Amino acid sequence: MNLLYAILMGILPPLAWLAFWLREDSNPEPKSLIASLFFAGAISVSVALFGEKLITYMAYSQNIQYMLWAGIEEVIKFIILITIALNAKTNDEPIDAMMYCITIALGFAALENTLFVMGPFASGNIVAGLIAGNMRAIGATLVHTVSTACIGFAYGYVFYGNRFSKAIALLVGLTASIAIHAVFNISVVGGDPTNTLKAFAWIWGAVVIMIVLFEEIKLVRPKEI
Repeated sequence: MNLLYAILMGILPPLAWLAFWLREDSNPEPKSLIASLFFAGAISVSVALFGEKLITYMAYSQNIQYMLWAGIEEVIKFIILITIALNAKTNDEPIDAMMYCITIALGFAALENTLFVMGPFASGNIVAGLIAGNMRAIGATLVHTVSTACIGFAYGYVFYGNRFSKAIALLVGLTASIAIHAVFNISVVGGDPTNTLKAFAWIWGAVVIMIVLFEEIKLVRPKEI
């Protein structure tokens, strides 16, 4: 039962967030594609963990490690985006790339959250597991979402442009996603409550900005590019 609780605590919040963000798309993407991207994001956690362990063995400073970990995770999600989603026939409007990015990010967060809360639940410490799950739901899950969504926004903004402009947009979006993710990671280093609260505050502010960006991307038309 404790394992089941850990899985539910890890998966349900990202699924709830996914349902929330999918409502922003008036022309929903195929459920099969959304499910594939969510699952791909989840299984990519194993690849990220392998890369992060290598970084740890290299004995970089903690801040450098956190920056590199952010880079590994965002690059992996970026690879999923360009290999599965961007060439899909249903990628036919500017908002689609943001939806794809968010779905991948939430799939990644779902498994990562599960792994984080599994320890406390496995040892019978239900309270610690619930606290960890809630903190992941309102912190790390949103960091993944906001960071990776930057890639989708950048691509969607030049959706009607040429291949060169799209390539540049993807590069800019990826850079922004890594930067945001890294800043959050470094902000919570050491577990200082004040720094953690500040980090959570600005990431929630970023969620508000992201909602605004959704509305902006919906207004993109061929003549505006």
